[in-house]
Amino acid sequence: MTGPVLTTARLTLTPVGPGDYDDLVALWRDEAFTRHITGRSLSAEEVWFRLLRDLGHWSALGRGNWSMRLTGTGAYVGSVGVLDYRRDVTPPMESPELGWGIGGAFHGQGLAGEGVSAALAWADGVLKAPRTVCMIGPGNLPSLRLAGRVGYVRYADGVYHGEPTILLERIRPSGLN
Repeated sequence: MTGPVLTTARLTLTPVGPGDYDDLVALWRDEAFTRHITGRSLSAEEVWFRLLRDLGHWSALGRGNWSMRLTGTGAYVGSVGVLDYRRDVTPPMESPELGWGIGGAFHGQGLAGEGVSAALAWADGVLKAPRTVCMIGPGNLPSLRLAGRVGYVRYADGVYHGEPTILLERIRPSGLN
């Protein structure tokens, strides 16, 4: 199964595919990207397994990660997705999860916000889930600010892999069909 292509003023979002592998390897070696996600670079093998997981998301659930690229140049920016990773987080997240990250070269340009807004518009219009959630490490202030700008509010303090995390939720706006 392939998913929809989304566009914003500056980005084209396509479902993650095998052709994204080299760009994903570079992204997962970017300390500015990995700092708040894994805290370390990933090997090419680990990136391959993540890519396969992302492909399975689209196939099994009809949703998943999109690769974000600059429309004009095709430069790989990062990813955003509507996910179900069945995370072992306390308390459990029981709604579709929104996740995002961009490479360090693109920080501070508003591109993450564009991608997140496009994914949320898709989730609101297609999934019609009454609520989406995300988890963000307490030190990831840029992502916490972005989450707040797009309507997420803190609902719990959590623990994920023994580390504190902040759980946020966004209620689907009323009046959407």
